Amino acid sequence: MGFLVDLIREYGLGIVFLNVLVEQLGAPIPAYPVLVVTGALEGASWARLGWLTLIAVVAALIADVLWYHAGKAYGHRVLGQICRISLSPDACIRQTESVYGRWGARSLLVAKFIPGFASIASALAGVVGTPLRTFVLFDTLGALIWVGSAVFLGSLFSSTVQDLLDVLTALGKWGLLLLLLAFTVFVARKWWQRKRVIRSLKMPRMSVAELAGLHAQGVTPTVIDVREPLLFERGHIPGAKSWLHHQAKGKPSYEHLLPHDQHAHGLVVYCDCPNEISAARVARQLQRAGFSNVRPLTGGLTAWEAAGFEVEKPQN
Repeated sequence: MGFLVDLIREYGLGIVFLNVLVEQLGAPIPAYPVLVVTGALEGASWARLGWLTLIAVVAALIADVLWYHAGKAYGHRVLGQICRISLSPDACIRQTESVYGRWGARSLLVAKFIPGFASIASALAGVVGTPLRTFVLFDTLGALIWVGSAVFLGSLFSSTVQDLLDVLTALGKWGLLLLLLAFTVFVARKWWQRKRVIRSLKMPRMSVAELAGLHAQGVTPTVIDVREPLLFERGHIPGAKSWLHHQAKGKPSYEHLLPHDQHAHGLVVYCDCPNEISAARVARQLQRAGFSNVRPLTGGLTAWEAAGFEVEKPQN
């Protein structure tokens, strides 16, 4: 354990750069504790604290700009990949879409304080066409707030952090095992959250080939898109209805969106997140409201596009 502490003392700035970069790229390796510890160790030097803050902000900005350009180049397909890498619950995409749809680039000011939000929000900014200057401005301010709070806490409680490091150093290999155990528990908890949600929403799905086959036969099931309106407007399955466009004061307007005499061929619900979590949740909601033959679309819009089927987009 003493070796790790010495490593942080000697190469703290480099470790912070790599840790922040990797975390903001989506890996489940928290950087905030390392920022606090490094801030405590560098607390006696304002110049070193300044360099620490600058390096961490630059690392975060590099990762976020990469995700921004990935979102701009590959569209909504990149969002699900981020969620898989980060081990965040699959609902993180839906939550991020909702927050970004409401607040836009301003949500980047607090994005890094919300697990699983920052990387997805950066890619989403590229997907929806947020101007690069606007994105960089708010993302940089958000990174400064995030890094600055960690560095400030570390320097403020430097003696307490130092005492904790001394205890871990005295424990030797047991201190290292304690840290490894804490990290293992963190990753296992993320994994368990995902598995628990997936199990709770297990139900029959419809494949994109099945849906296309129904269309080819002249059978038209009601197709519902549960993504945010800003994404629905950028492209959706032909004939799909936007679920969120038909919400009234937070309550689903079933009769307006889904008249009982107009969905004899069933309901197909789709999203664009791993494991169809958002679609399955809405499907459960519809089942409880008395609708039968409701099925999420396996793979969502990404699978539909990958199969080469048409996507309805706004006219330029």
